[in-house]
Amino acid sequence: MADFTDCELSEVRVGQPVSLAFRRRYVDRDRGFTGYFWKAIPQPSEDVSAREGESVRFDGKVAVVTGAGGGLGRVYAIELAKRGAKVVVNDPGGARDGSGGGTGPADRVVEEIRALGGDAVANYDSVSTAEGGEAIVNNAIDAFGRLDILINNAGILRDKTLIKLEPDEWAAVESVHLHGAYNVSRQAFSRMREQGHGRIIVTASAAGLYGNFGQANYSAAKMALVGVMNTLKLEGEKHNVRINAVAPIAATRMTEDILPPAMFEKLGPEFVAPLVLYLCSDSCTESGMIFNAGMGCFNRAAVVTGPGAVVGDGRTPPTPEQIAAQWDAINEMSGAVEFYNTAAFLGHMLEAISSKATL
Repeated sequence: MADFTDCELSEVRVGQPVSLAFRRRYVDRDRGFTGYFWKAIPQPSEDVSAREGESVRFDGKVAVVTGAGGGLGRVYAIELAKRGAKVVVNDPGGARDGSGGGTGPADRVVEEIRALGGDAVANYDSVSTAEGGEAIVNNAIDAFGRLDILINNAGILRDKTLIKLEPDEWAAVESVHLHGAYNVSRQAFSRMREQGHGRIIVTASAAGLYGNFGQANYSAAKMALVGVMNTLKLEGEKHNVRINAVAPIAATRMTEDILPPAMFEKLGPEFVAPLVLYLCSDSCTESGMIFNAGMGCFNRAAVVTGPGAVVGDGRTPPTPEQIAAQWDAINEMSGAVEFYNTAAFLGHMLEAISSKATL
């Protein structure tokens, strides 16, 4: 038998590494018999206690990570747990195209977290329905009493060129990426607003920011999430609810036949997670930003507006010929600037028109 009797219960966890030692239990001298047993000795394992040099911590915080049964979501969930967060690991267990389902992926990640000494529960609801989004957030409240962090990571692929892309394939991708982020974020935002704190991440993509052949449905959903973020940053501002977008380049089942093999091998999800964790932390005060991340390379992307030109006299619409004549000025991007919201952009435009100065 294996014996744990001389260690504390708190030292023993599911999945705890142990070493075995063959020990003598007793000696019966009258019968000339000696009893032996296998001693199980718990070995140290990485836990979620604060480690030296860590200033980004999530002690007392509760996080929901959608699509966390593998790839990026799994790494996000584990790394949050390592730094003290309690985590709802959401994954319905479907294939890359969204078909099928099962509890295995989410359960395995929960087991990994608990083996590290963390606290996590599994959730198998689909983000693609309003009911699913509500159930995911309620799961966090029921299990841990609050919700501080939401990482909208769930996604599927149905890649085809536009002519071959059927309506149901378009709708399936939008329902998970775009509608899914709405379904969960709406419920999460309500809770975060009430408590005066929250961090939301939406997952954008280089496909949406820059385009990618054969991914019109995916690109549309990912760029739409940037629009969602741009408005939620305004709605969450006075409630200390901050939202940012991350466009990851990572080796997951979503990208295994999209990225070149040589690149795929270098793109571990672990190289994206540090940025996501920072954006989820109280240390980060940014909101409404887009960041690319992959292979340890991080940079910010932005929608910017060039200086442009005022064409015509402002009393009658300009002609196409006038547009053509001013095309170089209209197309100029040197000196391009960002605008925090629509009102700021319109104010700049009206000022330019009133003075007939460059935009």
